[in-house]
Amino acid sequence: MNCLHPVANYMYPYFHHYLIGARGLSTNTILAYRDALKLLLTFTAKHLHKPADQLKVEDLDDKTVLAFLNDIETERGGSIRTRNIRLAGIRTFFRFVGQEEPVLLQQCRKVRQIPTKRFEHKTIDYLDNKEIQAFFDSVDTQSRTGLRDRALFLLLYNTGARVQEVVDLTVNDLRLEQPGQVKLLGKGKKQRACPLWPETVDALRDYQEDRSPEDADNEYVFLNANGKPITRFGIRNIIKRYAEKAAVLCPSLKNKSVSPHTFRHSTAMMLIQAGNDINMVKLWLGHADINTTHIYVEIDMEMKRKILNTGHPPVANGTKKKLKKWQKPDILKWLDQLSRGVSKRPNTFCPVK
Repeated sequence: MNCLHPVANYMYPYFHHYLIGARGLSTNTILAYRDALKLLLTFTAKHLHKPADQLKVEDLDDKTVLAFLNDIETERGGSIRTRNIRLAGIRTFFRFVGQEEPVLLQQCRKVRQIPTKRFEHKTIDYLDNKEIQAFFDSVDTQSRTGLRDRALFLLLYNTGARVQEVVDLTVNDLRLEQPGQVKLLGKGKKQRACPLWPETVDALRDYQEDRSPEDADNEYVFLNANGKPITRFGIRNIIKRYAEKAAVLCPSLKNKSVSPHTFRHSTAMMLIQAGNDINMVKLWLGHADINTTHIYVEIDMEMKRKILNTGHPPVANGTKKKLKKWQKPDILKWLDQLSRGVSKRPNTFCPVK
C-alpha cells in the first residue's frame, strides 16, 4: 500500500485550526502537544533513517508510538507522568487525523487506545497556618519588591489561582473598590470571579501605587524587577526564594517543595477545612471535574484520622483490657504487678513520660 498522507500536510491545520480555533486550548497546552509531536517525529525519523519532513502518518503506527513512549522512560529518564503527558498530545493529534482522513481511522484508533500508565500519586503538599504566616512574615515591604511580593502571595492564597492565571492578570481584571473582586481566565478560556479579602485589596492597591512598568501601555498586574510582565518561572523563583527565608521561621518548610501550585493546594485545604461545600470549592478553584476537588477531601480525611488516633475510645465498665507496659508510668511497678499476678486495671490512661 502506498503511503499517501505526509505528516507535514496536517501540521498547520492541526495547530491553527483545530487546537486554537476549534478547541481553544491554552498556549501552554498547545506547546506541550507541540513538544510531544516534535519528539515523536525526531524518534521515528531516526529509527526509519529518513528526514522528518518526509514522514507519513502511516509511519507513526501504534508499535512506533509505544516504542517512543518506552524510550522516554528507559533512555531519556522521563517519569511515568511525563510519558502520559506525551501520550495525551499524541492521542489528540491522531484524533484530528482520524476526523480528517477516514481511511486512517483504524490506525488512529489503535494509537488512541494505547493506555496511560498508572503510577503512585504522591501526597499533595500544602501549607498549614503557621507555614503561611511564616511566608508573610518573611516579606519586607520596605524592600524593592516587597509590596509586589506581599500582594502576589495574598492574591495566590486568597483565590487559589493557577500561576498562569496570575501571569495573565491585567489591571482591568481587578476591582479594588469594596467589595473587592478579581476576574481570572482559567483553562479552556473559562472566566470566573473571586471575591478578595480587604487585606488583599489593600496590598494590591499599595502595589499598584508602587508599580513601575517599563512600557506605559503595559496592563499586566505583576511585573518583574525590570518593569516587564512577570513569567511563570519568575513567580516560581520568587516563591522558592521566600520558602528558604520562611523555613528559618518555620522549620517544617524545610521538608516541603513549595511552588505556586502549593499555594493553590493550600487554598483548597483552607476552604475544605472551613466546612465549605465541595461544589463551591470546585467553582472557586475553577475545576472542570469535581473528582479533582475530591482529592482535597481525601487529604482532609487523612488528617482527621491522625487526629482521631491521638485520642482513645471509652472502655465500658467491666471490660477486660490487656495491659500494655507503655500504659503505666512506672515500668518497674508494672513488672512487679506481673510477678504477683495482679489483674487490677488503672482507671485512667497515663502516657510514658
